[in-house]
Amino acid sequence: MKHPTYLSVFILALWCLLVAAPRDAEAFDTQAEYAVLMDYETGTILWGKNADEQMHPASMSKLMTLEMLFNALRDGSVEMDDEFKISEHAWRAGGAASGSSTMFAELNSTVPVHAILRGIIVQSGNDACIATAEALSGSESAFAEAMTERGKELGLTNSHFMNSTGWPNPDHLMTAHDLAVLARHLIADFPEYYPIFKETDFTWNGIKQGNRNPALYLDPSVDGLKTGHTEASGYGLVASAKRKDQRLILVLNGLPSEKARADESVRLLDWGFRSFKHYKLFAAGTPVDNAPVWQGTYDEVPLVSKTDIDLIMSPEQRKEMKVTLVYDTPIAAPVDAGQRIGTLRVEAPEMPVREFPLVAGGDVERQGIFGRAMDSLKHMILGS
Repeated sequence: MKHPTYLSVFILALWCLLVAAPRDAEAFDTQAEYAVLMDYETGTILWGKNADEQMHPASMSKLMTLEMLFNALRDGSVEMDDEFKISEHAWRAGGAASGSSTMFAELNSTVPVHAILRGIIVQSGNDACIATAEALSGSESAFAEAMTERGKELGLTNSHFMNSTGWPNPDHLMTAHDLAVLARHLIADFPEYYPIFKETDFTWNGIKQGNRNPALYLDPSVDGLKTGHTEASGYGLVASAKRKDQRLILVLNGLPSEKARADESVRLLDWGFRSFKHYKLFAAGTPVDNAPVWQGTYDEVPLVSKTDIDLIMSPEQRKEMKVTLVYDTPIAAPVDAGQRIGTLRVEAPEMPVREFPLVAGGDVERQGIFGRAMDSLKHMILGS
């Protein structure tokens, strides 16, 4: 016999250990027009402002150019010692001749990929980006189309690229949310290249330039990623920082000045680390509850999660969290270990509802004819 899916709602005993919350998320704000604070481990958006509105990303979109180059290095189609040519287009549109951000590569020179990487990451060189686009796709326009398609594969649902550099174009658009997703992907999937983002200077053609990420100099926990600025975008930044076992990703855009970008990046990261903590509700394989089994060799089967149920939230959210078990009861035997049984549902203020699948923690065989008959008789007499 089956009953409605909600079996029980329970408050975790650990709540009694909580302390008062130090902040009010709704009261927090930033000068930035667009902002996202993301937990790296879970991908949870902890706080945002116009996070899914399209904006002009400026040089922050060079992270997508880098993703394309990292992939080419990964699949072996490009090697670190390969050389990319600085065409006239790269030199004029993206180099010193245009007055834009540049690594000062000379016209018709060739630059090894290991220097191209630093030319993009440290020096924000448009010439290095265009040389990459032409080397990988033949032209910058073809490369931009490939960037957009690759972005869709990565889940960048609101991003569209028109060039490799972030040069102003009304159709070259991203969201703060998409930039955070892209940054998380780069950190997680390309750990061999990520340390370059922390390098503070690079010299090419006899010209030394410093990394433009102000947070690298102001906060020792910051180790990436990229700044951006145009008239249309204002001042922006994608930053990531790690303190102890916790990493956060911050995206800001639409700030009025370099100083505001520097100040806000440090302030928001400090606030994020103070305000949000990881809470492991259940370890993988640990019983969450026992579900009754109908006509089984055991009366119950433990419900477990295949993975750790780990959430990041503020102490205030943790205090008001509600956890619900959802499944049909009783479970009809036979039951196989690993069989999907139900769902653990977690709700808290200012946080999307999270759901985690629960599976049977062991096998329960079906009773024989006599056992099933006795269970049926007991149900008729006792009603349970």
